[in-house]
Amino acid sequence: MKHSVGHDLDPQTARKVARHALEGYAAQFSQYSPQVNWLNEDAATVSFAAKGLTIKGQVDLRPGEIAIDLSVPFALKLFQKKAIQVVDGEIREWVDKAKNGQMPD
Repeated sequence: MKHSVGHDLDPQTARKVARHALEGYAAQFSQYSPQVNWLNEDAATVSFAAKGLTIKGQVDLRPGEIAIDLSVPFALKLFQKKAIQVVDGEIREWVDKAKNGQMPD
């Protein structure tokens, strides 16, 4: 499942937003064993487990958007929308913080 969150941030701020959002998601949902592995400054692989299965994906930072592509096993399709909503919400929260000057270093 592909999803993107648009923004009008400069690349450096977008990187901070993505990192904080993924860290926040991992902390909030630690019971799902979230894993984030940054491949470079603009791409990360992500995974988490639910009901004994693993959802894997990639997050890519592009000009004007943070793109998410998740591969969800059929047995977890019911959780697909919720997973995207949670990640989307976390990213949007950090985009708003960045716009309001509330971005920690």
